[in-house]
Amino acid sequence: MESLLGEISRSHFPNAPATPAQLAAFEARVGWRLDPDLRAFYLHCDGATLFRPRPDADYRILSLAEIQRARIELRGQDDDSKGSASWYTLLYLQDSDYVLVDVARQQDGRYPLLDAWHETYPLEVRRIAASFGEFLERALSSGNQFFWLKE
Repeated sequence: MESLLGEISRSHFPNAPATPAQLAAFEARVGWRLDPDLRAFYLHCDGATLFRPRPDADYRILSLAEIQRARIELRGQDDDSKGSASWYTLLYLQDSDYVLVDVARQQDGRYPLLDAWHETYPLEVRRIAASFGEFLERALSSGNQFFWLKE
């Protein structure tokens, strides 16, 4: 993660770091703990855009304050018919599309990331990375393309 975070600082558009108190408040609000990759990212920067600044960025990693349950953000209701309660927004990709983190599943202590295309959510949500670190590595080397759409 350290080299990826250094690249974000050198070549992209990071926000100021979150404080440990902000991380604790976030975890209390959502009811789950950040995994090691997400914790390192948010202590480095509380959100960022990759490749281009706002408002034109295709990759916008949300700040802690912006992360919320996906079914509320995408469907406006906190109801099981609108998606899993364990899916939270993590990146905004323009046009109401998001990358989600699934906090109910972990592999090696890290949460997987999911593609949530607004037109098919929640019926078609697919895993695109095993962790935020993997996602970030692939995104940073993508040349500002959504790497999972080429698979």
